[in-house]
Amino acid sequence: MIDAKRRATSIPQRPDVTKLAVTVVGAGIVGLWQARVLAADGHAVRLIDESAVPFASSASRWAGAMLAPDCEAELAPPEVRQWGHEGLRLWRAAYPDLVCNGTLVVAAARDQAELQRFETRTAGGCRIASSTFAELEPELAGRFSSAIYFANEAHMNANAALHWLLQSARDGGVEVSFDTTSVGDARLVIDCRGMAARTDLPTLRGVRGERIVVAARDVRLVRSVRLLHPRQPIYVVPQGEDRFVVGATVIEREDDQPMTVRSALDLLGSAYALHPGFAEAAIIDMGAGVRPAFPDNVPRISVVDGGRIIRVNGAYRHGFLLAPVLAHAVSDYLATGQRHAAFV
Repeated sequence: MIDAKRRATSIPQRPDVTKLAVTVVGAGIVGLWQARVLAADGHAVRLIDESAVPFASSASRWAGAMLAPDCEAELAPPEVRQWGHEGLRLWRAAYPDLVCNGTLVVAAARDQAELQRFETRTAGGCRIASSTFAELEPELAGRFSSAIYFANEAHMNANAALHWLLQSARDGGVEVSFDTTSVGDARLVIDCRGMAARTDLPTLRGVRGERIVVAARDVRLVRSVRLLHPRQPIYVVPQGEDRFVVGATVIEREDDQPMTVRSALDLLGSAYALHPGFAEAAIIDMGAGVRPAFPDNVPRISVVDGGRIIRVNGAYRHGFLLAPVLAHAVSDYLATGQRHAAFV
């Protein structure tokens, strides 16, 4: 198991910052990064969450936790890719258990048009032939005629990373309170509640993401793999200890109801198409979360109530990728008044 108590790489303190009493609301991936960075700036930070159990109501726990700014360029606006590269750099500098093996994108023979389309809409990848699979993912050799390899991307175990960030925040002096919604008399509130903030952010919408965790002793993959399909592309992310996350990232529905039989069959069938070793995999967990998104799928930071409340929301499916960027954007704003492009 990954030890959540492994020491974090420290963030350089900013001696010129006016120290504030800050309450961060929402202990998902965005709130955790906010708390960690603001505490490193010397602010007195309190992190609260309505859940009694850490991450129980957070969409972050359902994430595939891929740091893939170049792959995301297929559908994302240019700023997401630009900020994503910065997010990847910040994760590399901070998190000791980041797996930096890149991303492999493949498609079945009948879906080669999807691979070509993906290649034309992304950057940073290189087309590789079937013979190269033997070097990157030997167990996929011979199953696909070609692929696109994004060497500079990374992934992590979402659950382990969330617990590590929580411990890192505590180690940095953050007061953490679960099962509470009271901000008390905080001079500054950083609102990172995701979909729970919808009444205050009427343009926010929910995007459902579904994933299944399996234990597959007959599968040996060391990097994230995306299997393209015209109807529902999937991703498979290694988590260590023979475990893999199999997921679909973009479903335009807002309900967080349990996964349907059809969805489970689609995901598992696609995983089997990627690698027949998934046929004997044990299902460990399955479920769905609803991620917050604005109409353009770009996160936003807004300052309201005379500067007392800063809302950080709308990370869409890029929460893990962009959370550190948004945290440093708020940090810079508090220190210098400079507004990152994510501010509105």
